Amino acid sequence: MTRTRMAAMALLATAAPHFTAHAQAAPAARAKQFTRADTLRGSNGPARVWWDVEFYDLTTQVSPADSSLRGVNAVTYRVLHAAKAGSTTWQIDLQVPLTVDSIVQGGKRLTVSQEGNAWFATVASAQKVGERHTATVYYHGKPRPAVRPPWDGGLIWRTDSLGATWVATANQGLGASVWWPTKDTQRDEPDSQRVAIRVPDPMVNVSNGRLRRVQHHDDKTTTWEWFVTRPVNNYAIVINAGTYDHFSEMYRGERGPLTLDYWPLAYHRQAAEHQFRQVAPMLQCFEHWFGPYPWYEDGFKIVESPHLGMEHQSAVAYGNRYQNGYLGTDLSNTGLGLLWDFIIVHESAHEWWGNNLTTQDVADMWVHESFANYAEGLYTECRLGKAAGARYTIGSRAKVRNDAPIIAPYGVNEQGSGDMYYKGGNMLHTIRTVINDDAKWRDILRGLQHTFRAKVVTGAEVQQYMSAQAGIDLSTIFTQYLTTTVIPTLEWRVEGDGIAVRWADAVPGFRLPVTLTAGGKSAQVLPSAEWTRVALGVGANGALRVDENLYVRVRRAGD
Repeated sequence: MTRTRMAAMALLATAAPHFTAHAQAAPAARAKQFTRADTLRGSNGPARVWWDVEFYDLTTQVSPADSSLRGVNAVTYRVLHAAKAGSTTWQIDLQVPLTVDSIVQGGKRLTVSQEGNAWFATVASAQKVGERHTATVYYHGKPRPAVRPPWDGGLIWRTDSLGATWVATANQGLGASVWWPTKDTQRDEPDSQRVAIRVPDPMVNVSNGRLRRVQHHDDKTTTWEWFVTRPVNNYAIVINAGTYDHFSEMYRGERGPLTLDYWPLAYHRQAAEHQFRQVAPMLQCFEHWFGPYPWYEDGFKIVESPHLGMEHQSAVAYGNRYQNGYLGTDLSNTGLGLLWDFIIVHESAHEWWGNNLTTQDVADMWVHESFANYAEGLYTECRLGKAAGARYTIGSRAKVRNDAPIIAPYGVNEQGSGDMYYKGGNMLHTIRTVINDDAKWRDILRGLQHTFRAKVVTGAEVQQYMSAQAGIDLSTIFTQYLTTTVIPTLEWRVEGDGIAVRWADAVPGFRLPVTLTAGGKSAQVLPSAEWTRVALGVGANGALRVDENLYVRVRRAGD
């Protein structure tokens, strides 16, 4: 680290005590008008806040013949807050056209009312703080079919290329309540969950966690019972029912032996055996950077799906057609993305970023997607070196749209711009460059996973943790990239035998140290909104270059 660079870093570090104010900055206003239904779904309202889910016991029968479901979910919860005298209202979510048939507690059928996709049960007696109760929800109906899964999700009713029935779920953002009754918010995860899916023979169902029991029935159906021993976000609970084959291997990881189970369609087994050789190297890379795979107790699975892919916890959905890249293309336009399977890498990264560390509100989905996008560059780095990893990440900048802020309004189940992927990943790469200490950067990534293990967090908490551990005020960097739609621009002009620089298109107080190169010489500087003189000539061609690892633009004043 050069002396000038050290000085710039010291200036950043002096602002560290003030990072929380910027981390809480509100996103830019949007034109969208939100409804009461949005608030019921997206907020921790009065019928949700007083109870905490501890266990879901879900049993669902899948009927492909008429695209219907029928099931029951026994919800065990702990009372967090004292109930008011009389009765307590309890909210469960189930999206129409599915119907709640009844809710039963203590052997008694409760009074139930409906408001859109929210269902409210009146608990007959006040429930005391610390008590545990179970409410059992019976339901049935024909769920919303997926239109363009996984992006426009729901229930996926398909046949494979041999004409066999193939059923799956993909519902991130849309919500798990599209197919089962749940407290449909990311802020409350059960400590564990049973998932029992009954399907027609000879279908095999693969869900999350470990397979505990297979029960055959006289009506030529079979119940496949799976169990998740660790906390799980409800959008990750999955149905995968088809003509699956199975093979497995053992991976020796940071916490010891980890079972790797693969469930391809039977006629794709040979292709899967070849393609899934990439799994162990991927896990080794991510364990190095992020810490141990979070779910050793529940194992790691990849399950072939009738859609592109999804980060279903301990049961990653795979639909990349057994080829490298993203359906055979390279999202970075560098060629590097064709050296590995995008879905294996990106969706598995979500086991750390999204499943282990989950945001309370979907408005902060950048924590899931920015880190998973950045993980693609890290995997490239693990295979080909740091320069290649940087080149992959930088190459993806061409896909940034800057159409809306990455952070959306809170409390209304609204996600921000898709720029949370490429722009968010480049923001993290920029922060790594600012920190300029790869050992510290690795400690920050692993520390986030350890500190918030199997917890729900806010985006602000992630920002604050990173600033505190870096010893640098990163708040204006987060504010710039997450809440605005402009990329900071370094303006420059000639002043005598040197130049002057300043930040434009930047939030107030924006601080980002940059390396400037001109005329064969380099200088480190910490620009502000005011012109800062730099003893660096631009040379005969008038060119000024900024370290490409920083996601910024450069513009000569007046151009």
